[in-house]
Amino acid sequence: MKNPLQMQQILKQVQQFQEQLQKQLDELVVEATAGGGMVTVKMNGQKQLHEVRIDPEVFASQDLEMLQDLILVACNEAARRVDEQMSNQMGSLAGGLNIPGLT
Repeated sequence: MKNPLQMQQILKQVQQFQEQLQKQLDELVVEATAGGGMVTVKMNGQKQLHEVRIDPEVFASQDLEMLQDLILVACNEAARRVDEQMSNQMGSLAGGLNIPGLT
């Protein structure tokens, strides 16, 4: 960069971008289910589980392996949805930046 002022402006835009992205991560909550709703999980943008709901019918079958698989599938789907949401939001935010090669 030849112009120090231009570099400062770009750095300021990047910092604002990071702050907006972090705020969206903090606010994001996704929900995913497995087994037709037998297991439901809620996960935040940091990929931390906030809630796990298990339909009581799952316990009637006494199939521990099935329950473990359903929890695993629901958690993986929630993580995939977090990634998808963040990718979409990152693209939207980056589109507002005026940095050559980033948009």
